[in-house]
Amino acid sequence: MLYRRILRQPILVQMIWAVLVVAFVLALFQGRWSLAFVSAATFGLSILPVVASRRFGIRLPVRFFAWIVLFIFGTIFLGEAFDFYHRYWWWDVILHGGSAVGFGLAGFLFVFMLFKGDRYAAPAWAVAFISFCFALSIGTLWEIFEFAMDQLFGFNMQKSGLLDTMGDLIVDTIGASIGAIAGLAYLKGQELGGLTAALREFIAANRRLFRKRR
Repeated sequence: MLYRRILRQPILVQMIWAVLVVAFVLALFQGRWSLAFVSAATFGLSILPVVASRRFGIRLPVRFFAWIVLFIFGTIFLGEAFDFYHRYWWWDVILHGGSAVGFGLAGFLFVFMLFKGDRYAAPAWAVAFISFCFALSIGTLWEIFEFAMDQLFGFNMQKSGLLDTMGDLIVDTIGASIGAIAGLAYLKGQELGGLTAALREFIAANRRLFRKRR
């Protein structure tokens, strides 16, 4: 049951959900419709991984899910509803870097599953490099999206224009490198902080996805 899965989540995640529910209710009473929408959207997106993992039979380790919820909460609720992007110049840097590391890890898991589960084989450095390219591609596509929104609809997602875009891409490159290096360290049997432990935990929980096909 979805309800039971929600109750089994870490206390931090449940606290974030409680904050979102309270913010949504208060916003409705106060007539702050934009805040109510952002609160509901953030809550819905943070629940989505639970639904998706159940639908596709993927087990999300606790730390993976907690990172996802924290990122969504920081990006949409704190970043947009409470204007953290303008209040704190480093907020965008942290989120871009964190998302790039996350996509680097996700890219490694996808590529590792692909090469491990098929007849193809690749050296560790190649798997790490493809993971890096995957993460950087996501960051680049996001910058193109920001540019398109600014040009077509008059938004200000790029803020200072070229400087903002290049700064984001540099941070994305650093984050993607960290994620790829973590994947390389995992394949080499080495440790890199909690990143390799997170990879090991996800692979152990979803061992069937990484088995060789016969």
